[in-house]
Amino acid sequence: QVQLVESGGGLVQPGGSLRLSCAASGNIFRISRMGWYRQAPEKQRELVATITSGRTTKYADSVKGRFTISRDNAKNTVYLQMNSLKPEDTAVYYCNLHLSASDYWGQGTQVTVSS
Repeated sequence: QVQLVESGGGLVQPGGSLRLSCAASGNIFRISRMGWYRQAPEKQRELVATITSGRTTKYADSVKGRFTISRDNAKNTVYLQMNSLKPEDTAVYYCNLHLSASDYWGQGTQVTVSS
């Protein structure tokens, strides 16, 4: 069973930065595609960024140039570096592990961008 534990959320002013971390249990991390999704109040969950086992990355247009996804296979951890944060980035951020037809989700971490 895979467990994902996110950390690093919080309150930040517009223009600020945060780094989210997601630690995975189990032994399939290094062969899995990892991703970050977010869900704002009364909105659907949306893709933020993904990174494959080969480290190919993909970003939502709204975060390109501001967010960077990375992974450390030795630590079973995926990161999301978020810079130049905007109020519209406020949401609960979820970590995702995808392998074949299976998806696993973390519990989510709140990111609030406000002055």
